Amino acid sequence: MAAPTTGRVAAPLTWRVARLVERRTETPTAQTLVLEVPGWPGHAAGQHVDVRLTAPDGYQAARSYSLAGPPEGDRIALTVQKVPDGEVSPYLIDVYAAGDPVEVRGPVGGWFVWRTEETAPVLLVAGGSGVVPLMAMIRARREAGSRAPFRLIYSVRTPVDVIYADELRRRTRDDQGLDVAYVYTREAPEGWRGEPHRVGLADVNTHGWPADLEPLCYVCGPTGFVETVADLLVGLGHQTRRVKTERFGPTG
Repeated sequence: MAAPTTGRVAAPLTWRVARLVERRTETPTAQTLVLEVPGWPGHAAGQHVDVRLTAPDGYQAARSYSLAGPPEGDRIALTVQKVPDGEVSPYLIDVYAAGDPVEVRGPVGGWFVWRTEETAPVLLVAGGSGVVPLMAMIRARREAGSRAPFRLIYSVRTPVDVIYADELRRRTRDDQGLDVAYVYTREAPEGWRGEPHRVGLADVNTHGWPADLEPLCYVCGPTGFVETVADLLVGLGHQTRRVKTERFGPTG
């Protein structure tokens, strides 16, 4: 979806050379890469960047990755899920080394964004690695000292697939006004109530906000997941304009 028109002409996005300065393992298939990007202009929670690789023979491949948190000076964080047979993600996970260059362009996107001045309740619904831009919103909330109440419903296949597992546990304990609920689709942890299932009406009713509170809703994940959850939210009376969605495909 295109960004809203503001009446101002946006500066053209240019490719910048970024270098890897830190790597953190999140799951067996996902890692967070911290990049140094000289001259980075800043970004809002929910935006993304394009990452471009260039082979010695001149062949180029580019993919979009959500920014995983607020900027730290000229440093940005991307969480990359390795896609089997992908062109970019296997390189970033298995080959890309500290100090190596890649090109980045951004920030991109103005619709799927949470601004720290917002005070309305926020519902975040993530499927798999769709949690990345939503985690950026959670981190931005804490950094800004916002009191906007947040609820996250996070759907994953198994407990091992939870990205940011330790941090989410810590933030649920320490970040006042943040609640996190999990839905497991294939294997649930011991002691979890219920059977593995896909996100449904009961999950959204139980762990979401009622429509009369007019929350801002952000849904991110695979296309089918996003469409299902968005339909559930609208069916429960949430205003379409307050249900913001971001879809991703299998390319890597």
